[in-house]
Amino acid sequence: MGKSQNIRVALIGAGPRGTSVLERLLANWAAGAARSGDAPATPGRSLHIDVVDPYPAGAGHVWQPGQSRLYLMNTQSFYPTLIPEEPGLAPPLAGSSFDQWRAARRQDGGGLYGAGPDRKGLSDAERAELAGLESDSFPSRALYGRYLRWTLAELLERLPDGVTVTFHETSATAARPTTGGFDVELAGGGSLAVDSLVLALGHIESKLNPEQRAFKDAAGELGLLYVPPAAPADVDWEQVPDQETVLVRGMGLNFFDVMGQLTEGRGGVFVKAGGSGGVLEYRPSGREPRIVAASRRGTPYRAKAGLDGYYARSVTLRYLTESAVARFRAAGIQPGFDHDLWPLLHRDALWAYYATLARSEPVAVSDAEEFLAALDDALRPHAHAAGRWEAVVAGLVDRHVVASRRLHLPGLAAPLAGRSFDSRTDLDDAVTAYLDDDARRSALGEADPVKMAIGALHTGRAILKTAVADGGITDESWVAELRGWFESFVEGLASGPPALRSEQLAALARAGVVSFVGPDPKFSVDRGAGVFRAVSPWVHDAPVEARTLIEAMSPANRVAVNVSPLLRRLFADGLVRAKVMMGAEGSPVLTSGLDVEPHPYRPVGANGSVTEGIYVLGLQLSAAQWGTAIAAEARPAEGQAYASGQRTLRDADDIARSILGL
Repeated sequence: MGKSQNIRVALIGAGPRGTSVLERLLANWAAGAARSGDAPATPGRSLHIDVVDPYPAGAGHVWQPGQSRLYLMNTQSFYPTLIPEEPGLAPPLAGSSFDQWRAARRQDGGGLYGAGPDRKGLSDAERAELAGLESDSFPSRALYGRYLRWTLAELLERLPDGVTVTFHETSATAARPTTGGFDVELAGGGSLAVDSLVLALGHIESKLNPEQRAFKDAAGELGLLYVPPAAPADVDWEQVPDQETVLVRGMGLNFFDVMGQLTEGRGGVFVKAGGSGGVLEYRPSGREPRIVAASRRGTPYRAKAGLDGYYARSVTLRYLTESAVARFRAAGIQPGFDHDLWPLLHRDALWAYYATLARSEPVAVSDAEEFLAALDDALRPHAHAAGRWEAVVAGLVDRHVVASRRLHLPGLAAPLAGRSFDSRTDLDDAVTAYLDDDARRSALGEADPVKMAIGALHTGRAILKTAVADGGITDESWVAELRGWFESFVEGLASGPPALRSEQLAALARAGVVSFVGPDPKFSVDRGAGVFRAVSPWVHDAPVEARTLIEAMSPANRVAVNVSPLLRRLFADGLVRAKVMMGAEGSPVLTSGLDVEPHPYRPVGANGSVTEGIYVLGLQLSAAQWGTAIAAEARPAEGQAYASGQRTLRDADDIARSILGL
């Protein structure tokens, strides 16, 4: 910052990503002034930041503090942070990780702590949650939103000289290029003249697909209730009728939000089981609908293992390592996922499983020391011809491991595959047994071989995020392999809910509140009967019929089908375009994200040139990065920290430094 300048920047989106850019702008402005020795408040030197979002800043849309406390985060308290801890970055002016904030609020009792509206004393509900919230607990999204708002308030109390921030609780509808900048048009009138803008749009609404539009239209014509994909906190759950049958499509993370609102949210209570076979019992209020859940697998995601860290301590990747990825780069090789990366991660999952099995269930492994030594040799890359190593491992397993304890990775993700059921009652019993078993394994934590095989896959994702970013693998591999099969496979295993949710779902199934459709369900509308209908080819029973269908999923984060006025205008004006990759045999495939030029990420326009002055952060980078939805990871007190953990904060820093000319 050696020269006079008057910088104006607009942050479009005030959730965690937009707030991260704000934090980095403030930190780098202060650090740049300190290095230069200049007084940043002298005439001609200023930074003005306009923050545009219809939702209150800090928490943004998803993390609003006023939402139901039944909506839990999918990571434990020790995981998320808004504040970077990377060496070499400008030091933050304020803030801490969520876990540090949690501990501090426990210590000060959540009392008055500053004068701003988001630094006031916490509510009774927030204090009650904090009182029972530990470092390894899963906090509510509402409490995380309070942390985000609190952190933003701390930052605003420490604005460096020469910096001003203005918040606009509205939407941006267009950004029109001007000489040296942009005019950002706001909904309801008015505009902002800025030098640059940051697109931190987060989750944006998308067009419904043809089937969803047909269901919505049929619901309107027949007087049915259709709930399209939406953030759960945006849905009016009171519109769902009491006691009637309700079809719920999707058993990922959003399913458990729906489940909670229609059970505990209606006055039902979970209590410790008194001998019914599960961990919990459910005592209904009488207001619950009869929930019939469906998904392609027929079962929900597997629950997370009970760990004291984000990664299992007993799992150390031996094959898919950062050094292995670096060797591809050093050799000038652009790896393929199936050919180069998956075989390494597959080895890690096998080793994690059988090493844990030998340790925790020695009776299942004969000559355990000999077996592990031979397995170690068989798994070494280049120890056998390509493809041969799997046959060698299979032979070792056949000789040393009892049949019931052998690992079949595809079966972990599809536990009902190959099975058919004479009735829905038989199916419900099978799914409940799966839930009970999965919750039991989660409770075993690092002693369970299945959860440690999944732990290796989960840890491997941290390596893969770095390996595949910014064209790290071929287009064909990205489309057909990483996104084509591995993403859904690993999410079903490693991105599941807290084990409590599996225990609750099993209790609801035993209580008759929840039932299941079965794998590979087909949905339709019976206009004559005036109902939605769902049937599984693997369940020999009558179709499920209901007057309500709920899509338990978030809107598709695909930029080409979004309904954001701003993004659509940017497309129409040729300032951005969707990323197209070359699939099999050179066929073009339209991806979910924007075409961008790193680093920092700037969009590529319709004519193929980089649109200077616009930056992109977050979900709209889904064609350049993998796993963009997850929060930044706080640095663990001990153990492995991966480069991908704080990638989004480094990206925010790159953007801030570019805007400031540092």
